[in-house]
Formats: sequence, C-alpha cells, structure tokens
Amino acid sequence: MENKKMGAYKIVRTVNCEEILRTIPHRYPFLLIDKVEVIEENKKCVGIKCVTANELFFHGHFPQKPVMPGVLIIEAMAQTAAAMMMSLPETKGKFAYFAGINYARFKKHVVPGDTMKLPVEAEKIRGRVGKFKGEAYVNNELCAEAELVFVLEE
Repeated sequence: MENKKMGAYKIVRTVNCEEILRTIPHRYPFLLIDKVEVIEENKKCVGIKCVTANELFFHGHFPQKPVMPGVLIIEAMAQTAAAMMMSLPETKGKFAYFAGINYARFKKHVVPGDTMKLPVEAEKIRGRVGKFKGEAYVNNELCAEAELVFVLEE
C-alpha cells in the first residue's frame, strides 16, 4: 500500500470469492466484497468490490440517483478485514463481531460501475480484540475511511 493514494502493492496471497464464502458467514445480498488481496499476513490487505446497478440497496438508495450507502462501505471494509483474519488456521470456527466504529468519514459517492478498493490495516490485536484502519478508494480517490474495532467469539 502507498500513502493516501492506492498505488502498486505486492500481493502475498489472494482470498477469492469461494474462500470468502467458506471463511465469513455473509451471503448475498449482504456479502459486499468480491476478493481480498493480502499484502502482509495478519496485517494488511485490500478488498475489491465491483459495484453494479443490480445491488438491491440501489432500489431504495436512491432510485433516481443511485449512491452506495456509507454504512455498507464501512461494512465492506469490515468484511475485508474479517476475510483476511478469519482465513487463518487459528481463527477457524470463530466469528468476528463489530465492537465499534470510530472516526468514520465519507468524502465521495460510490455509484454503479465503480470498483472499490478497500485497504485495511491491523493497528492493534490483543487477545480477542482487534483494531483496524480501513479506507475505500475509487479511481485512486478516497471515498471513505474509518477505524474498526472487532471482537472474536467462538
């Protein structure tokens, strides 16, 4: 990952859609990521979401001017972090639940046709609790950012 703009990065491994489905419990229409590119195990990854006009939320948000809801952008960041962390052998059979969302900011609309890149970085993991910094970019422009707090449970 590069500073505030999404540039080139080296991929250690890719968590594809099939593995995401085996790893986290989310399903359509609430599965909000298509793949995750792990940059540094247990630390950094980038989720990819291809936003289409067929998304159910666009029927009501807003029919005349479709905009992806900010809370779903935050959820996509969280699913990205969960897919990276929950695909590890030591987390098999556990669930990651939101414990908090801090400093969320929305800067640009995400609309049908956009490909969202979601860089997420673990800032602190202690026991069952983890804190991550997440961002959302479209065409190298920052759309949203937040700090995400998770708790792991059996």
